[in-house]
Amino acid sequence: MATRFERQLEELHVQLITMGSLCEKAISLSAKAIQGKGEELAQQVFDTDREIDSKEREIETLCMRLLLHQHPVARDLREISAALKMISDMERIGDQCADIADLSLFIDKNAVRVPDEIGQMAEETVKMVTGSVDAFVKTDLELCRKVIDYDDLVDGAFNQVKEKLADLIYQDMDAKVGLDLLMTAKYMERIGDHAVNIAEWVEFSITGEHRNNEHQMGGK
Repeated sequence: MATRFERQLEELHVQLITMGSLCEKAISLSAKAIQGKGEELAQQVFDTDREIDSKEREIETLCMRLLLHQHPVARDLREISAALKMISDMERIGDQCADIADLSLFIDKNAVRVPDEIGQMAEETVKMVTGSVDAFVKTDLELCRKVIDYDDLVDGAFNQVKEKLADLIYQDMDAKVGLDLLMTAKYMERIGDHAVNIAEWVEFSITGEHRNNEHQMGGK
């Protein structure tokens, strides 16, 4: 029969999966918002961001209860501390999705064609968030390292967006709209960085070692 502590650890896994699902929802909605119907979808992103914030507080409370356990072993302490770091990055993902939703309200009014690469970045970052949380729950070191390597695809797509937008602005695209689209891509790239951070904390929870400064977020 599972102890109370073990049941709470299981609850932590469930709550992290829920928060990860909310992040995936926010990313997908924000990507759709810039494709059209910005106001309607943007509100859904803002609502989801608030759910993410609420879930972060719930998980923090649960982690505090786990830390107050009399004799958590080193492995458990790593898992709990990693979870606290993970939810911080998830909360930032929600914030950046909300930033994209804000931009969508202006992009939508100008009826411009959004570069396909931005949608690709959204799909890839959703996979990264899903993979990171799955790796934590399953204690899957190989999976979390795949997520870290996968960030190269997001960075590559961001560079393609920059080049494409530069060409479009040079031709006839309104410069402000072009910059809004560039910022959208930048937020997606930052979301990928946060997903990498999550994966690195998963790696720490498994191995006891953290990559520290190997992955830089450039002031994000």
